Amino acid sequence: MGPLSREAWAQRLAAFRASPSAFMADPEGEDLGRDLLSDLRNEKLSEQTKVSLLVLSLEYPVQLWPDAPAAEVAATSLLDTLVLLPPRLSALRRLLLLAATTALVAGGALGPTSGASCRLLPLLLGLASGSDLGPGFGPTSEQRSLQATACECLRELESCKPGLLGGALGLLRGLLGQAGPVQPFSLLLALALRNTLLVQSRAGAGLRGLLMAGISPTRGGPWDWTLVEEGDAHLQPQAPSWPAAEEGEHGLEAQEPSPEEARELRAAVAQLLDTTYLLTPVAQAQLLWLLGWALRGLQGQPPALFKPQLVRLLGTAQLTLLHAVLALKAAFGEALFTAQDEALLLRRLTLAAQHPALPLPTHLFYLHCLLSFPENWPLGPEGEEAAPLLLRPQLCHGLLPSLLHDPMALLARLHLLCLLCAEDEEEEEKGLVQSPRGSLEELMAGLQQRAALEGGPRALATLCFQASYLVARCLAGQPTVLTPLIHGLAQLYRARPMLAPHFVDLLDQVGPELGEPLRALLRQEVVSRPGRDEALRWHLQMLAKVADGSAQSATLSFLQAAAAHCTAWDLQQALLRVCRALLQVGGGDGLADLLQALARQLEDPDGRDHARLYYILLAHLAGPKLGVALAPSLTAPALASSLVAENQGFAAALMVQEAPAPIRLSVGSREIKGPLPVLQLQVEALESIYSLELRFRVEGQIYAPLDPVHMPCLCPGRPAHPLLLPLQPRRPAPARLDVHALYTVPTGLTCHAHLPPLSVNFSDLFLPFPHPPEGTGPGFFEELWHSCLPEGAESRVWCPLGPQGLEPLVSHHLEPFVMVAQPPTIYCVAIRLPPNSRLLLRLEAAQGDGASVALRTDDWAVLPLAGDYLRGLSAAV
Repeated sequence: MGPLSREAWAQRLAAFRASPSAFMADPEGEDLGRDLLSDLRNEKLSEQTKVSLLVLSLEYPVQLWPDAPAAEVAATSLLDTLVLLPPRLSALRRLLLLAATTALVAGGALGPTSGASCRLLPLLLGLASGSDLGPGFGPTSEQRSLQATACECLRELESCKPGLLGGALGLLRGLLGQAGPVQPFSLLLALALRNTLLVQSRAGAGLRGLLMAGISPTRGGPWDWTLVEEGDAHLQPQAPSWPAAEEGEHGLEAQEPSPEEARELRAAVAQLLDTTYLLTPVAQAQLLWLLGWALRGLQGQPPALFKPQLVRLLGTAQLTLLHAVLALKAAFGEALFTAQDEALLLRRLTLAAQHPALPLPTHLFYLHCLLSFPENWPLGPEGEEAAPLLLRPQLCHGLLPSLLHDPMALLARLHLLCLLCAEDEEEEEKGLVQSPRGSLEELMAGLQQRAALEGGPRALATLCFQASYLVARCLAGQPTVLTPLIHGLAQLYRARPMLAPHFVDLLDQVGPELGEPLRALLRQEVVSRPGRDEALRWHLQMLAKVADGSAQSATLSFLQAAAAHCTAWDLQQALLRVCRALLQVGGGDGLADLLQALARQLEDPDGRDHARLYYILLAHLAGPKLGVALAPSLTAPALASSLVAENQGFAAALMVQEAPAPIRLSVGSREIKGPLPVLQLQVEALESIYSLELRFRVEGQIYAPLDPVHMPCLCPGRPAHPLLLPLQPRRPAPARLDVHALYTVPTGLTCHAHLPPLSVNFSDLFLPFPHPPEGTGPGFFEELWHSCLPEGAESRVWCPLGPQGLEPLVSHHLEPFVMVAQPPTIYCVAIRLPPNSRLLLRLEAAQGDGASVALRTDDWAVLPLAGDYLRGLSAAV
């Protein structure tokens, strides 16, 4: 086929965009990529048409070059076309660079054996550095835009192959200080620095002078494909946030650079931070995230380098920069943000969220920041949802929800109000502002009244139930809040029984604090109604959900009265579903009589067979077996016949069953044995079980995978030997262990159960140093003490003591780790923290009722954990 005209290409591109997969399946589609590459060199085509062809190759690279050989050929052809362009100004140069980069990446052809890769990489680095590559690369006026495009292409290659630019860090640092586009160079250097640190930490190597090496792009030295092989694991997206406190396998392993590397690293970070004033807000946020990631996993590199930026960022009006500040706060906490910074940031978020002219997305962003605010010292257990300590009702009085708010804003404000109700119960007595609890009750009453309006929109009812679920989840332990909510929901059902599906969904989601009393009230509402009105189907649907063993006589009386009005097939099935629910909780003589009557009087044959089957099961099976037979099967497909569907319950009895936990598992007293910390687990059997296997999973993947623990037999009343669970921390931090039990019961069934999670405390990781020879303890401790600085960190804590003084506290909690002792006033404690950290303490009893504790560590991230531990010891005294 010869060269196509502009009109022919326009028709061909329109047909391709209409359905790319159908066009490529057609015989004409096989030649599309080849024709595109060929006609890019056709001088008869206008530049605008060629731009359209290159844009298509950027949007659909996988369809045009589906495999590595095709991508290699395409990239080579695109680079040849780039070289052949005339020296005049052209819009094609930048697009050709982008298209060649995209083809290599999308086709999987990027690598050391690729000829196109070996051509593209030096070309990009030469363009980025402003080198004179000949007249074929455009006039001087086009060089700046080509530099920016080359940096973007290098960022894309570095993102896909982490570590690719590890050997060019020194060169990129030098280019950042020269005349050229600042933003592309800054983001490229930050990404390359972050990836290199990550890859080097996984390989267990240092920076090896990479930051100081000024490699010329003409020597071919920057491309380190060995680093790429180490960094082939998927890295997290470049977004200005951290997903959780522990990154697990995507995080940096703790490493300690040499003094020279640390000096160069600080200089590189400071150089990048100095350029942030010249970047757009989005680019600034991304740069701060990349640098924060780079410093977070390095020992001896305090985050104080970010401190000068906080003066500017704490007052920013840009949401992206505010998000980056919160991400830095979540990552570094009190090591970077003082209590005054925290109070200022919280007050600013609160006041900004109350601005009346905010768009809804911006308003929701501020509310989300308040709800997820990373405090320096949060109260309560880790992961527990709570309002920030400094967020008092007076400060956020303007954030109380109202019925006039948008539903999304109302729910977010309600969430904040629930957290305030959980924290503060004294504002009403003080008379300062309206009580948060009073505001909550007033709002819920208004939502329930709107949802109860006859013929009202379903969106109002949905909002009411969403708000009810939110209140039940946040305030499950406060009956004074739940009681009026439960009564209001019961009145709502009385007014609109057609909302029964919403009630069923709510009961499936809430816990027993709200679910059990709400079930009882709803059951009372249903059985007190006559069984002949138009809401009968809703009453039956609700009764199938709330029926239980209590008040069966009233329930059966309602069903007997309703049976005469269940003439339609759907009403009969709803009635039988209630009977099934009663069967599962035990049934009785009254239920047997009802089932016999239904088996005779129902008009539908399927309904009569259904009732007859229920009666046979009730007459011949005991309670536990009846429950197993009627248990729903989650694995079998749905069947067309409702009668045959009952047999699915029998198949479920042959499979691994989920059951309540048959044992109690707790962490016993600790014994220090071997080179690793070991948890001693105490097992108490609640029933006889056999072939027990306990499986453990660590949340956050901060520990190495744990092996399962086996026990052949457990019986109630018989003492069981403690189980030893070795831990292999990847960083010295507490954790939660999810526990799953697989076992066999005496009847021969295999069951599984989820046990309550176990907590691994910070002190469970403590290991002693080897005891030095007699008389050398003070000198050895002083060597350890001085070796922690300047790379490490130090602090001082005041510990209140009881009347017994310092000696009992040390002997009870720290005895195995004492290296030097001058009882009863001075103790020197040395603690090893796996995998390779240390914590040193000097405890000196003061004249008053406390002790001064000096801390030193070679890992600054240990300081807040050590402070929490010491404060816990003083609180227990």
